[in-house]
Amino acid sequence: MPSAPLPDLVESADTLLTPGEVARLFRVDPKTVTRWEKDGRLDSVRTLGGHRRYHQTQINALLTGCPGDGPVILALEEVRDLAAANGDPAAADHIGGLITLLRAQDGNP
Repeated sequence: MPSAPLPDLVESADTLLTPGEVARLFRVDPKTVTRWEKDGRLDSVRTLGGHRRYHQTQINALLTGCPGDGPVILALEEVRDLAAANGDPAAADHIGGLITLLRAQDGNP
C-alpha cells in the first residue's frame, strides 16, 4: 500500500518566538507575555523541554492590529488589572471604558 507523501514541514512551519523575543517586540517584560498567555490573550506551544513558544504569525497580527486586540489594548488591559488588584476600582473602570472605546473604533466588540 503506497503511503501519501508527507507535507514539507520545514517550509510550512510557522516561526516560533521565545517569551523574551515577544517581550522585546511589545516593549514589555517577558513575565507580562507569560501572563498574557495564562490569561488567554496569546496562544503558546511548549517545547519538549516545557518552554513556551509563540507563533510569529499571531504576534505579527497583534502588532499590526488585525485581527483582534493590538499591543495598546493588551497593555491597557494589563494596567486595568493592576489597578483592580491594587484596590482602585474607579481607575480600573475608567481604563475599562477606554478599552471599550478603542475596540469600538477598531470594530472589535
